[in-house]
Amino acid sequence: MGISVEYLLWLFPVLIASSMVMAATRHERVPLILSQAIKTGAWTLSFLLAIAMVLWVAMFWIG
Repeated sequence: MGISVEYLLWLFPVLIASSMVMAATRHERVPLILSQAIKTGAWTLSFLLAIAMVLWVAMFWIG
């Protein structure tokens, strides 16, 4: 029993919004905001994928 794709699709708007807000609190110029938002979004997405991989491996290892 896994999570449905509908719930996973909510990841992208939340990821974009949170990255933009975090970047906008640190910078005032639009190019800097966009570049920081892309970096933050990529870091957050890679972190979430690493957690998902650990859970996936644990699921098969445990049983």
